[in-house]
Amino acid sequence: MYYSNAENFKGTTGYIIDDVWYPRVTSIINIKSKPALYYFYAELPSFRHGEDIKKQSADEGTKVHEAVQAILTGQEPEIDPTVLPAVTAFRKYLAENNIQVDPDFIEKRVVSFNERYAGTIDALALIDGRFGILDIKTSQAIYRDYNLQTAAYFPPLQEHFKNLQTRWILRIDQRERCLKCGSTRRTKGGREKIKRPVNNKIKGVNSTNCLHEWSEMTGEIELKEFPYWQDDYQAFLGAKKLWEWEHDYWLKQIGYL
Repeated sequence: MYYSNAENFKGTTGYIIDDVWYPRVTSIINIKSKPALYYFYAELPSFRHGEDIKKQSADEGTKVHEAVQAILTGQEPEIDPTVLPAVTAFRKYLAENNIQVDPDFIEKRVVSFNERYAGTIDALALIDGRFGILDIKTSQAIYRDYNLQTAAYFPPLQEHFKNLQTRWILRIDQRERCLKCGSTRRTKGGREKIKRPVNNKIKGVNSTNCLHEWSEMTGEIELKEFPYWQDDYQAFLGAKKLWEWEHDYWLKQIGYL
């Protein structure tokens, strides 16, 4: 990525906390290769088209995040119609499951003074009697890369919360289902993606040739726990070292290295 000057680099990749600059966790883990992202761009007519989809998708994800975080703290936010199915599914899930959060620890800044990085957690939560980090994602699956981010938050938080036990990924998404063949259609960032069933046939209907009849958009919720963070944290520190190597010019300019 191009940076016009040191201030641009600092603002794009980190936080200033108490007059000290720290690189962001999300900036650091972006150094990791993402093959699926290459396929995403390869299928599109231009790089700009891909960036527009990513921006719109991020905006939709922000709407879900903000609504969910407000609901978790007992508020009744106004829901954008474009994400209503996902948020409705989350309300139902929350009514059926024991998830508690402290409003003071939503969108909370976390700093590692020892390893010199910072990030922002979505929430600290108590779920079924276990206390941990809750990270909200609006993706079509729970990816292993997410573990690097939540592991980075664990050591600095553990300094303040000795009873911190675990971490969860809460995935919130929405899609339509074909009433004929069972295929699903996911629309995010203005881009449609159709996924056929594994066996390619439901009730004798071949999904490849199906003239799809889509259901209403419905939300889907997945909560997965990742209690063992130590190996993921070592991988994060490795990514941080590579990130520092990649950006050593600017890091030396600003006095970080």
